[in-house]
Amino acid sequence: MNLGLGDRIVRLIGGCGVVVFDYFSSAQWEIIFLIVGLWTVGTSVVGHCPFYSSLGISTCKLNTDQPVENQS
Repeated sequence: MNLGLGDRIVRLIGGCGVVVFDYFSSAQWEIIFLIVGLWTVGTSVVGHCPFYSSLGISTCKLNTDQPVENQS
């Protein structure tokens, strides 16, 4: 997981907007808008962006790479 909550919300709203815009677009651009919108919504739902991983970017405040130690 490399997407923080704010980043996920922005991606979800933006992706839904692109998918809705796809509905009103011409047939030439329809598939491009659909792919971009679904990709954005998908990364928001999953919480992982492959492009962020390849660039070493993480907006998530939780570090999921470190094992959790038991404090008991």
